Amino acid sequence: MGVPQQVAVIGAGAAGLAAVKALRDADVATVGFEAAEQVGGLWVYGAPDSPAYRTLHLNTSRGRTQFADHPMPTDWPDYPDHRRVAGYLADYATRFGLTDAIRLRHTVERVTRNPTGTWTVTASGPSGPVEVTVDAVVVANGHNRVPRLPDPGYPGATVEQIHSHDYRGPEQLAGRRVLVVGGGNSAMDIAVDASYTASRTLLSLRRGVWVVPKYLLGRPSDTLNGALARRLPWRLRQRISQTMLSTTVGNPARYGLPAPTHGFLQDHPTLSDGLLSRLTHGDVEARPGVAALHGDRVEFTDGRTDSVDLIIWCTGYRVDVPFLDPALLAGGADTLPLYRHVFHPDAPGLSFVGLMQSTGSAFPLVEAQAKLIAAHLAGRYALPDPQRQRAVCRAELRAATARWGQRRPAMRVDFDVYLAELARELTAGTRRARSAAASPVGTPQ
Repeated sequence: MGVPQQVAVIGAGAAGLAAVKALRDADVATVGFEAAEQVGGLWVYGAPDSPAYRTLHLNTSRGRTQFADHPMPTDWPDYPDHRRVAGYLADYATRFGLTDAIRLRHTVERVTRNPTGTWTVTASGPSGPVEVTVDAVVVANGHNRVPRLPDPGYPGATVEQIHSHDYRGPEQLAGRRVLVVGGGNSAMDIAVDASYTASRTLLSLRRGVWVVPKYLLGRPSDTLNGALARRLPWRLRQRISQTMLSTTVGNPARYGLPAPTHGFLQDHPTLSDGLLSRLTHGDVEARPGVAALHGDRVEFTDGRTDSVDLIIWCTGYRVDVPFLDPALLAGGADTLPLYRHVFHPDAPGLSFVGLMQSTGSAFPLVEAQAKLIAAHLAGRYALPDPQRQRAVCRAELRAATARWGQRRPAMRVDFDVYLAELARELTAGTRRARSAAASPVGTPQ
């Protein structure tokens, strides 16, 4: 394929910035769109749609989070806070001259596929509507923007309820009886915050999770799994890691939490240094799932009831790509089959960066995805034919479902395995491109 005249990148968080940089490195003309006033996405505390709270830190270590093209300072802590991460992304944009290609305060309203194969991007900006026609679109808008709340909710409740997306700091919890619902990283962070300021803190988990301390054997815990991942299949890694956790920390049931529903490495890891300590001190009390709400009283699935002043639902997000034609999203963005979690098999020119859930950090993965897209759009990487792409998608979905069940298997990736897969894919696609260039027959899609 020829080099596109222009590519639109939607979003300027970590994924969008990595995409703009990779495309510009490949000499592909690029325009970016970002709704906020500055780059950095969800890491910018106080920015529109950002879920960042004042006590937010990385839950993956600095060395396993940084971009290969832009290492984090070596004198930083292993788990930097959101201010450092937001500054790091801003520095990345400045160092590589990305901001002049990004239209800030421009919200993309619609992306239309044209009969000619081009795409029209319509955005609203400070000076009114903007419309550009491009040869390709990279969707990098993130998927932690639209809170997912209990459906149909609890109409009989009078207690105040918020989603973790609206949590900003411990002052919201001071002196209150707080119930935190969820088993992810935000739930653990907020429960620990509440344990120091609230009059009482309850933590409700519908199903058990493995709680991993941020350090194991004196090292950031994700570095140990990374070392194993380069040598062992995930089932063997699971047994080793689970044994290590059980030996050093113990089963979560020891702390009053429900026993994990799935084996370790079969769900997104939940990291917390503080939660288990606060549980053992009685400053956080574990509860099972919520069965019903009656006024300010919460009934749990084990029959216990407690009165609370505030419920914080840490129940995740809906994956939303509102500007794309629903026909391009099949059954929904979280079930969309993408070749290598990047390329839309049925819409040439449409690709995604960051539409995944990783067992580790996202930054190195979006960087690798962006380089793959840039190589493709620059003509140095060729995709296999659509039939092969769909076959790979089906095989990956079967494997992911076997490992993660029905919990968004189309989006799940194993950090180390996927990073290595992207490197192999780039090599294979480069060979395909060279072979096609040398062939008189034509090039693959």
